[in-house]
Amino acid sequence: MDRLPWSRFHWRIVIGLGAVWILDGLEVTIVGAIASRMTERGSGIDLTAADIGTAAAIYVAGACLGALIFGQLTDRYGRKKLFMITLMIYVIATVLTALAFAPWYLFLFRFLTGMGIGGEYAAINSAIDELIPARNRGQVDLAINGSYWLGSAIGSVVALALLSTALFPMHVGWRLAFGIGGVLGVAIMLVRRNVPESPRWLFIHGREEEAERIVDQIEAEVRQETGKELAPPGASITIRQRDVIPFREIARVAMQRYPRRAILGLALFIGQAFLYNAVTFDLGTILSGFFGVASGAVPYFMAIFALGNFLGPLLLGRLFDTVGRIPMISGTYFVSAGLTALIAVLFMNGSLTTASFMTLVALTFFFASAGASSAYLTVSEVFPMETRALAISLFFAVGTAIGGITGPALFGQFIHSGNPSLVALGFFIGAAAMALGGVAELAFGVRAEQQSLENIAMPLTAEEAEADPAQQAVLVRAGREAGLSEEGRRQLHERDERIQLRSARRRDWERSGLRRFRPGPGNSFYSPGMAATTGTTSRYAAMADRDRDQEIEDLARAADQQGPVSRDKLEQVVGGRWWGPGRFGAALREAVREGVIKRFSDDKYGPADDNRSS
Repeated sequence: MDRLPWSRFHWRIVIGLGAVWILDGLEVTIVGAIASRMTERGSGIDLTAADIGTAAAIYVAGACLGALIFGQLTDRYGRKKLFMITLMIYVIATVLTALAFAPWYLFLFRFLTGMGIGGEYAAINSAIDELIPARNRGQVDLAINGSYWLGSAIGSVVALALLSTALFPMHVGWRLAFGIGGVLGVAIMLVRRNVPESPRWLFIHGREEEAERIVDQIEAEVRQETGKELAPPGASITIRQRDVIPFREIARVAMQRYPRRAILGLALFIGQAFLYNAVTFDLGTILSGFFGVASGAVPYFMAIFALGNFLGPLLLGRLFDTVGRIPMISGTYFVSAGLTALIAVLFMNGSLTTASFMTLVALTFFFASAGASSAYLTVSEVFPMETRALAISLFFAVGTAIGGITGPALFGQFIHSGNPSLVALGFFIGAAAMALGGVAELAFGVRAEQQSLENIAMPLTAEEAEADPAQQAVLVRAGREAGLSEEGRRQLHERDERIQLRSARRRDWERSGLRRFRPGPGNSFYSPGMAATTGTTSRYAAMADRDRDQEIEDLARAADQQGPVSRDKLEQVVGGRWWGPGRFGAALREAVREGVIKRFSDDKYGPADDNRSS
């Protein structure tokens, strides 16, 4: 699967599975935008601001429980079966929410909707990681995770139309908002029917014939589309059938072997969950109740909120890899805590206008969004491979249950009271929760930037089966060299050395001078609601490095053979369109930086001046 060229099959995976984040962002934003309308007379349902906060808390509780339950079922019964079931639960529950007539009915189906979304996270992330080639996985994950805020922006625009009483009666518009989520879910389900079960999961669970049949079908489709023969598979590995790891085992590993990291994960999750869920779900009612914003105008402010959240990880993400995890994670938590406390003081004094309030909120979540992303990134990095996906589900569930459920419920009660001092108290509590996360990062943070995951936390099976890391390395090398001639082994060793040098130069270049502060997405671009997201393992990273090395060699060889040619011609010669989104451009820039290709003009590339054989 990792050797396949990028094709329409992979776009189907991205659209069919990755679109859930757009759906999640749209769902949360629409509900936040229409919340104030549901509390107005004539809406068709008798709700208070406190009920809105309770509904939000119940939705988060459902997401926590869904992640816990469906995360285990995904490992036990397969990716496809579960990502179809969880989407079906979401579709049915959100459509039935549109028929809400009483608070208890709304609470019930918001809980079931949350279960569907929580279950989606575990099933979808597992499937994406196992179906997308290693060389493209990081970029694809980044783009998919960032699409959460694209959905949020779309939700704000859609809510404007739905809340317009000129278009829809007051008791109809908010119901259509829920119905739209169901319609989009059905459309995604139709695309997902063509997404196969993960061959990796099938093989691990003893269904190798079915796995081979699926891989053969995918290979035939890719071969027909590209018109090229596929490269032979890489080295083989021996696998053991994987047992489902219960949460009690994860808790035991976390608390006994990594107690400081467990405290760190909980502190980061609780802080971001409290602040995020409290403000996201109750922002509309705060604007309506305390700033006199009409319910129909709330979506404009939700769009500003979404923009701040999107730009935070986008502009600060790279710094988590160059400046470092500890200073950036603690910094984003402390800055967002300070800004939240400032909002609380000004809110209590009555010094805020609508414009100043939203400016401070957008600025706060510019930093809080990057901080929230780092909570998921941290837990995905600091625990052993066998427990990683379920560990994230566990920390998400526990941390969000403590912070994400109490936050909206508490804020809802404070807003319903109509007392600005109580609402300010809610912001102070959110600031304290974020500050505690920053303190935990300073005390227990792990310098994980530029480190392989196995160096950060040794896999459990490696400790049990091959306790000597040096012996592990010998076995891995022997497997790669099996069947190679003496010349083949020599070339393999030279290639490994070349890759190590290139990787070191790339890291040094990224982290040198003012370049380290350059804005751009890094490895921390995650949706605030994302559970069961795994980082790219060092094995996948090594495979991606080998692919990048081959791409650079292909570019250098083509430049030598073709002479100065246009960028489009060079891409055509090497087949760059099949490398995947953005791969050709990145390889070309690195080849120019290394000096193996020379750039003659904006659109002209050719062989380097120095001797290629050297």
